[in-house]
Amino acid sequence: MSIRYLHTMVRVLDLEKSIAFYNLLGLQETRRIVNEGGRFTLVFLAGPDQPECPVELTFNWDGDAGLPSDSRHFGHLAYEVDNIYETCAHLAANGVVINRPPRDGHMAFVRSPDNVSIELLQKGESLPAAEPWVSMGNTGSW
Repeated sequence: MSIRYLHTMVRVLDLEKSIAFYNLLGLQETRRIVNEGGRFTLVFLAGPDQPECPVELTFNWDGDAGLPSDSRHFGHLAYEVDNIYETCAHLAANGVVINRPPRDGHMAFVRSPDNVSIELLQKGESLPAAEPWVSMGNTGSW
């Protein structure tokens, strides 16, 4: 089994103020995704010595009505995996709840024992849809 760290996401209330703060730490914007349909902007910032380990700032255009208190203010850790189905099956076999199953063959969410949300992303192209994942509903929050 192979796993590779991708990024850490944090929700922000003021995107420009947050970017300025991370710039003070020496991080620079490496990528920006503006999603008009979803009404959010993602800004990835990384240090010059570790461009492969960015922080993702998520700004919801309609606001977050204050940041949530259920640890979702932190966001999530994201990891790329060689086979999302095998990884989720392995985790489930070891008692981990798959909060958002990989119905699309590409993305799943689980929670750590400390309630940290973990995003798992399929390396490369999405896998073909497969059971039991396609029919599995979400469990809890992710």
